[in-house]
Amino acid sequence: MANFFREFKEFAMRGNVIDMAVGVVIGAAFGKIVSSLVNDLIMPLVGVATGGMNFTDLKWVIQSAVMNGTEVIKPEVTLNWGAWVQTVVDFLIVAFCIFVMVKFINRMRKLRQAEEEAAPAPAEPTKEEQLLTEIRDLLRQQAEKK
Repeated sequence: MANFFREFKEFAMRGNVIDMAVGVVIGAAFGKIVSSLVNDLIMPLVGVATGGMNFTDLKWVIQSAVMNGTEVIKPEVTLNWGAWVQTVVDFLIVAFCIFVMVKFINRMRKLRQAEEEAAPAPAEPTKEEQLLTEIRDLLRQQAEKK
């Protein structure tokens, strides 16, 4: 049993697993931010542009509800296409934001790589420096022999 827990600890503490967990948590928080952006900012503007229409309430009734006075005997069957439109808009905004973020990261990588390539290589030592280095090495060897 102790071996099982040790293996699990090694698995859980691997860099990739922790990186993935952090990515999932940040992704969930980012999803909430984008959903709020869509629900609270974009869709109300779209609603105003479409005459006050609320997309989440749009549906196609396939079968009406069966009622007995105020009591619902059988609820209506609907296709909630407005909620689907809202989900598609959420997805498109998340995909666009991720695209922009990845594009920015790739651009920064290319800039860094270009800077590294543009940096001048260290100059070759002159003949004098090579001779001085050889003399230094010979003196060290002689000192070590004594």
